[in-house]
Amino acid sequence: MKIKNSLLFLLVALFVVSCDKERVFDEYKSVGNSWHKDSIIAFNLPQLDAAKKYNLFVTIRDNNDYPFNNLFLIVKMQQPNKKTIVDTLEYQMAEADGTLLGDGFTDVKESKLFYKEKVPFNLKGPYKVSIQQANRQTGKVVGITNLEGISEVGFRIEKE
Repeated sequence: MKIKNSLLFLLVALFVVSCDKERVFDEYKSVGNSWHKDSIIAFNLPQLDAAKKYNLFVTIRDNNDYPFNNLFLIVKMQQPNKKTIVDTLEYQMAEADGTLLGDGFTDVKESKLFYKEKVPFNLKGPYKVSIQQANRQTGKVVGITNLEGISEVGFRIEKE
């Protein structure tokens, strides 16, 4: 009976993963139990079709230890010509009562956060994306040194 249940679970998991036809790139990196303000998470992007446009997402896995409703990020995209595009972004991560947003059945939630849409990658060569947390407490200038509750940071590219 256990083998039958395990086989069924494996088939369902394989089906779910294979149905993700929009995915071009999807990678996560662990930040441990907290995300240090100086820790920059970097992703080297694959060579993409210059004739197509893509939608870009930052993906976050967090848990009930996350103490804020919002998340502030600095996202940099370095192009092959060394030009760097810098964006400061704010995302809502929880309801007003503290209930985390995102997908997941346990206290770990996964949030797929929109970054840019219809982006062409028309320059030949490597693109690199780096993500850094920039959370601050209200009324404070100095940022949060260790942002609790974030376990993984990811970057996802989908076909338009």
